[in-house]
Amino acid sequence: MSLSTRLLLSHLMVVTIGVVIFLVASNRLSSVFVDNHLRSMGSMMSGVGGTDVSELEGVIRGEFNRALLWAAVISGLVAMAAAAVAAARVLRPLEEVRRVAQRLATGSYSERVPIPPQAELAELAGDVNALAEALEETERRRLQLVSEVAHELRTPVATLKGYMEGLLDGVFSPDEQTLAAAIRETTRIERLATDLGTLSRTEEGQVDLQITPFDLSDLAAEVCERLRPQFDDNDVALSFENVRPAIVAADRDRITQVLTNLIGNALAYTPSGGRVAVRSFAGDGMARVSVADNGRGLGEDQLSLVFERFYRADRSASSGSGIGLTIARGLARLHGGDVTVTSQGPGRGSTFVLSIPVSLT
Repeated sequence: MSLSTRLLLSHLMVVTIGVVIFLVASNRLSSVFVDNHLRSMGSMMSGVGGTDVSELEGVIRGEFNRALLWAAVISGLVAMAAAAVAAARVLRPLEEVRRVAQRLATGSYSERVPIPPQAELAELAGDVNALAEALEETERRRLQLVSEVAHELRTPVATLKGYMEGLLDGVFSPDEQTLAAAIRETTRIERLATDLGTLSRTEEGQVDLQITPFDLSDLAAEVCERLRPQFDDNDVALSFENVRPAIVAADRDRITQVLTNLIGNALAYTPSGGRVAVRSFAGDGMARVSVADNGRGLGEDQLSLVFERFYRADRSASSGSGIGLTIARGLARLHGGDVTVTSQGPGRGSTFVLSIPVSLT
């Protein structure tokens, strides 16, 4: 049965039970009431015969039962009207929820449920609206990702196409320089595909972490030494300071990837003659590695965007896929930590901080 039918039957059942109880009670009490009332009128009824008294008593009881019957009918009609009103007040918001849910299922994520006055239904409508907002944001990010991936692929694919057409037309000769340039573009596409796969697994929490205890300070020092030749080639000073050793339980390879990205990113945005300072320290149950540079810096609006996929503070930079910081922060959060950034403004450098919980064992 539908909800409106159930509400109607429930109201009628309540009225019926009430009327039956009232009828049973009134039939038992009415005779006593009439007898007592007639007895109290004894002096006034002295000239009335027994037959007349019985007729009077029958008339009173008949009228009383007739009044009860009308009351039962009117009560039933009122119960039906009340059930119809209650059903409409409940079913109308539920029908709106059902309509919006069907629209969401077809991909119309901009639909919203009007908030009804009933508190419980308002909570249900609010939950559906929150779901619709989440789906709409997910769809927006999906479309944005498709657009960004297409944009990132367009340049290397166009370059490769140019080389191939040049080779076919005889503009280029298949020498080592031309083939090396084609391989660089192919490598760029391969790196983008690899980064996208890592990003997808990171955001879905599907990265297989091999947790082992190690000193985060030692790992940071190793990454610095491995990248130092690149700093020397770019005439950028690199320093490392170990304030306090800190043992963490994490995936060493993944944290190496995070540190490599942060330190390499600092090198990419620090001009020749600049400096990058890496500092390892611990406190408040967290092991931290800060990477500070005196490079181009970030504006306040860029601080909230720097971890977005494919965002580049310097659009003229051609290196990297633009999702390294997104992956780095995602990997840190999978370990219960985070990657944060601060900056004094454009031209005044930036400081990225990796934080991971200290191992208690």
